Amino acid sequence: MKIYFISGLGADRRVFSFLDLSFCEPVFIDWINPERGETLPAYALRLRALIPEKAPVVVGLSLGGMMAAEMAKADNKVKAILISSNKTSTEFPSYLRLFKYIPAHKWIPGKVLKSIQSVYTYSFGVKDPQQKKVLYQIIADADIPFVRWAIGAMMHWNSTISTPNIVQIHGTSDRVLRLRYVKPDYTIHGGSHTLTFDKHEEVSALLRKLTADR
Repeated sequence: MKIYFISGLGADRRVFSFLDLSFCEPVFIDWINPERGETLPAYALRLRALIPEKAPVVVGLSLGGMMAAEMAKADNKVKAILISSNKTSTEFPSYLRLFKYIPAHKWIPGKVLKSIQSVYTYSFGVKDPQQKKVLYQIIADADIPFVRWAIGAMMHWNSTISTPNIVQIHGTSDRVLRLRYVKPDYTIHGGSHTLTFDKHEEVSALLRKLTADR
């Protein structure tokens, strides 16, 4: 069984490297270049066009989850599993919504965005040395123009409805998308924003359970 995975903001398939995906055939969807002024839903539909299955399971982490949610809203045959993500734009905390009105992500130099590792370590909740190493490598390889576009697209995302084919998994200790703003189907106690790192065993077991009917 193929399961499609979409990574988080500025990340790639390495964010799923600690998961046990032996129960499926994982297919990792790489980010594509956004078109000028492209919205998050429009971009998500272009990613959907890369998936040949008519009724796929799409797992998305953070930004990838928002993409998966938009695919599911556009097509009820898609099963979207969101990890550390939002199913609607109303689930953003107020401090992140400030980026819509104060777009600091457009002004901060790319080198600075990549150099503040301690900020990412705290925000993402990564503590394990091996996991920190992977996180820092991902940050170093991030495509800054894509990151700038993605932050803007998220901040201007306007989607207030959810659908039954969306499943949401969230950690109780997420410092980026805080639990009190979302209503997940499954919560993982102590899980950070990088659930696929610090709670990879629990996430792997949940993914196996949620896809057993496919």
